[in-house]
Amino acid sequence: MSQTPATQPVESLSLSELTALLQRIFERHGTSAAVAQVLADNCARAQRDGSYSHGVFRIAGYLSSLASHWVDGQATPVVEDVASGFIRVDAANGFAQPALAAARQLLIEKARSAGIAVLAIRNSHHFAALWPDVEPFAEEGLVALSVVNSMTCVVPHGAQKPLFGTNPIAFAAPCADGHPIVFDLATSAIAHGDVQIAARKGHSLPAGMGVDKLGAPTEDPKAILEGGALLPFGGHKGSALSMMVELLAAALTGGNFSFEFDWSKHPGAQTPWTGQLLIVVDPTKSGGNSFAQRSAELVRQMHAVGLERLPGDRRFNQRAKSLEDGIPLAADELAKLRALAG
Repeated sequence: MSQTPATQPVESLSLSELTALLQRIFERHGTSAAVAQVLADNCARAQRDGSYSHGVFRIAGYLSSLASHWVDGQATPVVEDVASGFIRVDAANGFAQPALAAARQLLIEKARSAGIAVLAIRNSHHFAALWPDVEPFAEEGLVALSVVNSMTCVVPHGAQKPLFGTNPIAFAAPCADGHPIVFDLATSAIAHGDVQIAARKGHSLPAGMGVDKLGAPTEDPKAILEGGALLPFGGHKGSALSMMVELLAAALTGGNFSFEFDWSKHPGAQTPWTGQLLIVVDPTKSGGNSFAQRSAELVRQMHAVGLERLPGDRRFNQRAKSLEDGIPLAADELAKLRALAG
């Protein structure tokens, strides 16, 4: 849903202009230039593609987390080459995206050499959309899967209290004659950021998204945020996937489970201190060496049975519009960003 209603004055920026503005904000509020560049690029691309819950909406949370000294904006990731198909990265209590950037080229080299490679990031803070982490691999002809766990806010199916995070899963694969196939989904019934946006706008949520602090079903996003919790999508199925994410992103990487960190002594902290796992596959090692063409055939057949929109299509359409017309931002929101940049 757009955050720039027609009744509000709107100003449009190019991707490079928005990225530069956000980079100045991050640097002014305590990150290194290298970290600022990675985070600004991520936020600006999310805003460009209409992923508003993970675009400039996230800036306030980043800055309050930095101000609380919960996350280290100057951290330098430590990359550990531990096996032919396995890389570990200690994010050093910094953000996950710079950790991925530090290991990305080695991960690609290992995937092309061994056919598959794993990147395990620990001691990291992931506060962004997950699709930007995997889409670039598909653009290079690789298949990528990533999972990251979050802070406790989801009640496992059949339980009485929250334990899991929203625990998203992202996937990207090359597709001949078109955009890569990319999706990014929370294993909760709705993303936490979308609940925050609904609360800010005074909107209700669909039924089945969450419960209030007494465990009663609610459509009020504020009731979910103020002591309530989210539900997994698809009942026991989403709950099982969320458990899998905890195991892969935390237990396998050495990161925290969603329930293991305590930010109570850091008022303003919002970035989950957990872990992330990426698996990258080189499809040219498979039989027939025609993965991208097979992907395109699957897409053709999906359209042939009446599917009008594939996962990611809305983002790609908004991306094309933003590249042509600029990235629209409400004038008052843009003024706040410029003030933060100094």
